[in-house]
Amino acid sequence: MELLQDAVKIRLMSDVPLGALLSGGVDSSAVVALMSQVMDRPVKTFSIGFKEATYDESNYARIVANHFNTEHHEFIIETNALELTEKLVRHLDEPFGDFSIFPTYLVSKMAREYVTVALSGDGGDELFGGYDTYIANKAANAYQRIPSIVRQNLIESLVEKLPPTEKKKGFVNRSRRFIEGMRLPGDLKHTRWMIFLQEAEKAQLYSRDARDELNGFDTFEFIRNYFGRANTKDDLNQQLYVDIKTYLVDDILVKVDRMSMATSLEARVPLLDHRFVEFTSSIPGRLKLQGKGTKHIFKTAMRDMLPPQILKRGKEGFSIPIKNWLKDELKPLMLDVLKPSKVKREGFFNSDYVQKLVNEHLSGIENHSHRLWAMIVFGIWQEVYLRSDRTTYEKAIQTSDEFAAV
Repeated sequence: MELLQDAVKIRLMSDVPLGALLSGGVDSSAVVALMSQVMDRPVKTFSIGFKEATYDESNYARIVANHFNTEHHEFIIETNALELTEKLVRHLDEPFGDFSIFPTYLVSKMAREYVTVALSGDGGDELFGGYDTYIANKAANAYQRIPSIVRQNLIESLVEKLPPTEKKKGFVNRSRRFIEGMRLPGDLKHTRWMIFLQEAEKAQLYSRDARDELNGFDTFEFIRNYFGRANTKDDLNQQLYVDIKTYLVDDILVKVDRMSMATSLEARVPLLDHRFVEFTSSIPGRLKLQGKGTKHIFKTAMRDMLPPQILKRGKEGFSIPIKNWLKDELKPLMLDVLKPSKVKREGFFNSDYVQKLVNEHLSGIENHSHRLWAMIVFGIWQEVYLRSDRTTYEKAIQTSDEFAAV
């Protein structure tokens, strides 16, 4: 723990006010705990919450804030999702399908009102095995021992008949997601549950021209390559290596960097201090993931510092109720960006299949939020950067500059 404490101390060097982004999870709570030991004044902490109870984690952040007597600031999201979507997409510069850009931007914007630098807990999941996908991969081994006739004709057929719920996770949503991931190749291991398009779905989603262009292209080759490069026979540490090389650098850090910089906030990540990363990589996977318990060794190391409620809680993830927003606030945007005439004009997707996804989502039959959001972002990006005339482009840049100054 001395190594992580030193990593935190180094990142507290600043001539400007600093604080911490606090989600209430183990990682950000650990950073706040270590900051409170080093700083000679209360730590400024920032968190956001949601009106939807199943998405709201603000109570955990409050527990940590009270425990360490921080100067805590909290914001409950009640925003114009439509207006915010159009602004944030312009900050990305490229298609980016992670909709947790919303809470990341909003907590950064709030923090910037008080500080210029903020420490975050990013990286802990990739170092210590914090995602549910690792548990799912372990469960897959047991599930495959069930006779296929029972799996396919009983379990899977039953789960498929269950309609998705509006909850963030829950038994039904977890079960549907597990079955969906099990249909992908086993050599993808835990990444099967980070993928939202089966090959059969892609064949229906892409237009004929797009399918012809992609003929023979292996979508998952880069993932398999990283598994091959992992210099360890430890199964979990192989998976963590792949996440560090892909999900962490191409998603998590991109999201935090773009959204914090959009508010002129500098985000620092002590858990990704190179010395700490190298040390955690040498820890056997069995000490990180035990049964259904994620981050076992990290939680053990922090048990004398963090409140028990934080150590015992499960992984929730920094997300938003996008599946509900697409039926409400973002519905007009979705119907406009994905209307058949536009989809046909661009030529990437099969407009009939896109319309099928939209209708199924709006009716509640299926939850296609990840697929629909990705196509919405792609559509907006095309309009702003590929199809715009000079006037539209300059307007987008002006909007982006003005928004960054907020």
